[in-house]
This record gives sequence, structure tokens and C-alpha cells, in this order.
Amino acid sequence: MSANLNKRPALGKGLSALLENAATDITSKSDIDGIVGSISNIPITSIETNPFNPRSNFEKGALEELSESISAHGIIQPLTVRKMGRDKYQLISGERRYRASQLAGLTEIPAFIRIANDQAMLEMALVENIQREDLNPIEVSLSYKRLIDECNMTQEQLSQKIAKSRTSITNHLRLLKLPADIQIGLKDQKITMGHARALVSAGEEKKQLELFQRVIVESLSVREIEAILRGEIISTAPTSKPKQNHSITTTIKEKEFKANLSDSLSARVDIKKTPNGSGRISVTFNSEVDLNRIMDLLNKK
Repeated sequence: MSANLNKRPALGKGLSALLENAATDITSKSDIDGIVGSISNIPITSIETNPFNPRSNFEKGALEELSESISAHGIIQPLTVRKMGRDKYQLISGERRYRASQLAGLTEIPAFIRIANDQAMLEMALVENIQREDLNPIEVSLSYKRLIDECNMTQEQLSQKIAKSRTSITNHLRLLKLPADIQIGLKDQKITMGHARALVSAGEEKKQLELFQRVIVESLSVREIEAILRGEIISTAPTSKPKQNHSITTTIKEKEFKANLSDSLSARVDIKKTPNGSGRISVTFNSEVDLNRIMDLLNKK
């Protein structure tokens, strides 16, 4: 058991280590040693939101559902705050729970109390959101960029901290080079991450925007965009679009599925089929730590 505890994912070296061990606080604890590291009930009016939170939009319906759950069952997972002074705290993570608790009319809220300087707080907030929030790809990309630019991380260091491959991080960062209209389209789920990655490869902004409009109007698949970029497809309008047989369409879907799942899990994915149509989907892992990371990701889906 003790051997497994030593094989924590890379995240354990960042946020989770700070949360679990009061001795890792960043500044002097002075006269609040007995408070820092514990879970305490804090007046909700004593807590201010985190200005470093990369998420600025909170869907009203989801907040109301969480508020109802909190009213019925209480807060299962405490917030994390840093102490700013006497009876004054600032959120490090848990803003959705904080807002939902306000809607539920709570006067106190359970929280871990930390001490952190601004840069450490920014890192904690960004890593926390990347790992725990359902961010859209653009929000994830912006969080990666802020960790690299503002926390002086290399892509390799970021990869180790959040347990994501460098390829996945690079693919996300490339999305920020897309025109604003395409980024908004991705954020609003008009296109997928696969579409956006293909559009990055289109090169010039004018061509990227033209292809983006075709994706919206003609419902192009990722494979069709790639074929257009290779010059294999001139038009996919309904009047001139060639018919595809079922086996080709199925193969394209399988490849897109494998690529999307592989990117999501940062792991190799294979599909094996038998002549009668049955088969299996396999995910490759490199260690017990890697397996636990993949299982955690699948459990969240």
C-alpha cells in the first residue's frame, strides 16, 4: 500500500501536495499555525472570489442544480481559500460551490485554509480548474498559456504537473493561433476540437475562415477538411458530393473516434474488429500511475 502512495500522478507534486500538507505553505504562518491546513466553517460573507480564476462564465441552470443539491445534502467537498487577514479569505478553488452556496442561502461554508503568494495562488487556481472543471478547449488552452507565461513553466514542466502529454499541450496552444471567430465557434461547440486542429493546418487566416464557414454550412467532418487541405476534395456541397459507401464512412468515424479519445486520454487507443462485426477497444498505459490517471479521466466522463 505504501509503495502505491509513492506513485502519485504528477499533480501530486503541485496542488494536491499543497492541500494535503500544511508544512508546504508558501509564506510564514506566524500566529495561525493551528488554523492553516485544517477544515473550518467560514462565514460566506468573509470570502471573496479569486481574481485569477480562468473561468468567468458560470451556467445559471447548472448553478441552480448544484444549489439544490447543497441545500439537500450540504457541501461534500470543502472549498480551498487563502487567509488574507482577520476574518478575510480569498478563494483558491471552488467558485462554483461558493456561488451555489450563496444561492442556497448558506451563512457558513467548509473550507481548507492555506497561505499562498499571488503567483502560487495563480498556479493553484489554474491547475485546479484544468483538472476539475469542465472547461471548453479554449479555456483549457488559455490556462496552459498562463501557466507557461505567468508561472514561468516549460511545456515539459507543465506536462509533468498536470499529467498530460506534451503533444496534447502543444495541440491546445496551437488553437490560440486561430482567428477569434473560430475560437468562439469552438467555445460555443459549433465545431469540435478535431475540426479546430485541422483548421490550424490550413495556414493563412483567410483560408482558415473560409473552411470554418464550410464546416458550419456543409457539416464537414474532420476527415473531409483534411482531404480538402490535401486537394482531394474541391466541393462537398450536396449537389456534387460523391456518395460514400458504408465501409468507408465507418472507417472514417473509427479513425476520428480513435484520434479524439487518444487526445482526451493522452494515451494510445486501438480498435480491433472481427469479420462478424464484434471486437474490442483497447487503451495502452505505461505504468500503474498512468492506468490510475486514465481510469480517473474515464470516471469523469
